[in-house]
Amino acid sequence: MGTTPPATEPILVAIDGPAGSGKSSVSRAAAEQMGFGILDTGAAYRALAWACREDAVDLDSEDAVVAMLDGWTYAITLQGEQRVQVTLPGGTEAFDVSAVIRTPEISGQVSRVSKHAEVRVRLNTMFREIVAASGLPGVVIEGRDITTVVAPDAPVRILMTASPEVRATRRQGELPGAIHEQVLADITARDAKDAAVVDFLNPAPGVTLIDTSDMNFGQSIQAVIDTVEEARGARPSNEKER
Repeated sequence: MGTTPPATEPILVAIDGPAGSGKSSVSRAAAEQMGFGILDTGAAYRALAWACREDAVDLDSEDAVVAMLDGWTYAITLQGEQRVQVTLPGGTEAFDVSAVIRTPEISGQVSRVSKHAEVRVRLNTMFREIVAASGLPGVVIEGRDITTVVAPDAPVRILMTASPEVRATRRQGELPGAIHEQVLADITARDAKDAAVVDFLNPAPGVTLIDTSDMNFGQSIQAVIDTVEEARGARPSNEKER
């Protein structure tokens, strides 16, 4: 792990993980307990997919999606209830897209924008700017490319994972009426699609692996907090309680 940055800079906690690993809910809860902000990078990809559809932009055209990034305005809250706002190119109205970007219609289009290399470069730059301007003591960043691209020098970098079966069971609990076998198949397919872009399953050098397969929600949160405290020198590693 790297060294802790000066107190005037936000402490970065970078968390990657495959779909259904619990990284979003655990990251948010851990950030709240530590008094940090939480930056959900996936929301930006979802918002971008929404904006492209709203403006009749071809999601499969990298040039067209990059042009959207050149013209839109994006804002997201880092603490409290998450709110995401988008102003379309040439417009003045800030649309609250917090709810619509979570719909199946948008979820199914996210990979069409995230597959573009230049889009990821542009959004990763935007994420760094959001963190730098946050004014918070720390920010937990979770999502795509976080530990290796967005914040490769973060003092805390975590890959949070769980077995496909456990992830499917957790996701099934969030989807009333869902069939376990179908959820598992969907997760396996998404893993394969994501693997074509970034390795979500194996930690890069210097990245701490937290496997939550046998952890409950509270234990998963504490594992993240313990990792942060160790990196900050809050207490010796032999005093950690897992």
